[in-house]
Amino acid sequence: MPDDDFLRSTLRDQWHLYPSAAAELPLTLLSRGWEFVAGGEPYVARLVDIGARHRMEAGLAVAMYLRAHRIDAGEPVRTLGGALTVATPYGALAVLRRIPGRRLDGRDPIDQQWWGERLGAVHHVLRGFRHPGLRPWQPLDPDGSHLDAEPWLRGTVTAALTAATRLTVTDHLTSGVLHGDPAPEMFLLDPATGRSGLLYCGAGGTGPLVHDVAAAVAYAGGVDQAGEFLDGYLAAGPVGADELEAALPVLLRLRWALQADLSARRDCPHGLGKARAALESMPG
Repeated sequence: MPDDDFLRSTLRDQWHLYPSAAAELPLTLLSRGWEFVAGGEPYVARLVDIGARHRMEAGLAVAMYLRAHRIDAGEPVRTLGGALTVATPYGALAVLRRIPGRRLDGRDPIDQQWWGERLGAVHHVLRGFRHPGLRPWQPLDPDGSHLDAEPWLRGTVTAALTAATRLTVTDHLTSGVLHGDPAPEMFLLDPATGRSGLLYCGAGGTGPLVHDVAAAVAYAGGVDQAGEFLDGYLAAGPVGADELEAALPVLLRLRWALQADLSARRDCPHGLGKARAALESMPG
C-alpha cells in the first residue's frame, strides 16, 4: 500500500514539490487521495489503478474545461517533464492545486443541496465536452475470474448488468460525461464567498448521467437518506424527475454491483460485505 514516504518522494522527484503537511482524504470507490501543503500553497494528489490512467487524464482535461466555463475546480499541475500524470508502482498519480473551501458532508441536508446542485451544473456544462480519453460506458465484465470469490457474486453482478443494459436499450436515457466517483468529499464550499466547486473530477467515461446520481446516492446511504441531494440535482441537472425515478433503482443496484466487483478484484472483504448487504436490502 502507498505510504507517506511514497507520496513525498514522488512529489519531490516528479513535481519538485516538498510537502510540509499531508493528510489522506476519505477513501472513495475508484481512487485514493491526499491533501498537502507545499511552499505555502494547498494541493491535492489523486492515485488510480494504472489501467485508469487515460480516464484520469481525461478527468484533468474536464477540470480545465470546467474552469474555462466558470465552474471552480482543482487546477491540474504538470510534472517536471510536462505530463499530467505519472506511473508509479501503486498506480497513476496526478496533482492539482486545491481551490478554497471545505469538503461537503454527505450527511448534512444543506451540504446535500450544494452537492446535488454542483453535480447537476457539471453535467450541464459538460454536454459540450469532447476528449479522446473518454470511453463509452462499460461498467462491468461478467466473465471475470475474480467473480468466483463468493458463490453469490457472479450471478448478482450479471443480473445487475443485464438489468442496466436492458434499461439503456429500451429507455431513452440522458447521456453525457460521467464524473464517475462523485463522493461528497469531491465537492467544496467556500463559506467566505458562497462559491462551490470540485476538488477533483474522475471522468468515468460517457454514459447515462443517472449512473453518477446513483453513485452519489450510494455515498449518501441510499435513496431515503439522499432526498436533499436529489432535490438539488433536479433543480440544476439535465435529467428530469420521471427519468430519475425510472432509472435510479436499476443504476443504484449496478453501482453496488460495481463495488462488489472492485472489492473482489482487490481482495477486500469489507467492501465486498458492504456491497452484498446493500444489494440484499434493495427491492427486486
